[in-house]
Amino acid sequence: MANLRPNRKAPYIGESAFAHKAGMHVDAVHKNVRSFEHVAPESVGNQRRILVSELSGASNVFLKAVEMGLNLDKSSPDIKNILRELERLEKEGYAFEAAEGSFKLLIQKVLKAHKPFFELEGFRVIVEKRRKGEPCLSEATVKVSVQGATALTVGEGNGPVDALDQALRKALLQFYPQIKDVVLTDYRVRILDPTEATAAKTRVVIESSDGTGTWGTVGVSTNIIEASWEALVDSVEYKLFQEEKRARKKTAEA
Repeated sequence: MANLRPNRKAPYIGESAFAHKAGMHVDAVHKNVRSFEHVAPESVGNQRRILVSELSGASNVFLKAVEMGLNLDKSSPDIKNILRELERLEKEGYAFEAAEGSFKLLIQKVLKAHKPFFELEGFRVIVEKRRKGEPCLSEATVKVSVQGATALTVGEGNGPVDALDQALRKALLQFYPQIKDVVLTDYRVRILDPTEATAAKTRVVIESSDGTGTWGTVGVSTNIIEASWEALVDSVEYKLFQEEKRARKKTAEA
């Protein structure tokens, strides 16, 4: 109501208050939560978060797999393959600490359990400035293939990323109405090599919400629009992945 973002580092209630990152740290929490948490996160309306990064070990990946309901052994080759892919992507500039959605999709891809919900056939973004003092006009055209059908849509927005988001939503809503509640709540850009100036590789992190949960996704490219597209696609696919997971759970319970 105050239009202020909550402090992530606030004691007890902040998003980072019960976050665990280093491999040995995570392993200790898994064995005995009291070793690093003197109160239960749930007792103050919070939850435990396991982060993944260059400091991650098998424990981090294993606990993420458990969160996803996957039945993996901590010493299995799958865990090592996920860690190997994580290391490769981080060398390319990806960072998954704030992109849990992308990391969970990465696990699915490494395990060859990922099913793309749509395929990109192409996109085009136009930014036009007509007169001094007037705002820039942004328009995006997206063509995707979904369930054997092709959708071609156009979106307009406050900027190229917003226009891409609008066009992608128009293309997918007719097939996946579940995404209508998804909104972008944060958009962050990081230049990875400042010495390259405008040609530098860019990392884009997008935070999305459906009103009940939030998740982060990441994209990396020397082209900021392509990096944004990667993060947008992961955001939508993560939402659809979660919805599919809930549907399977309801079916199993029935």
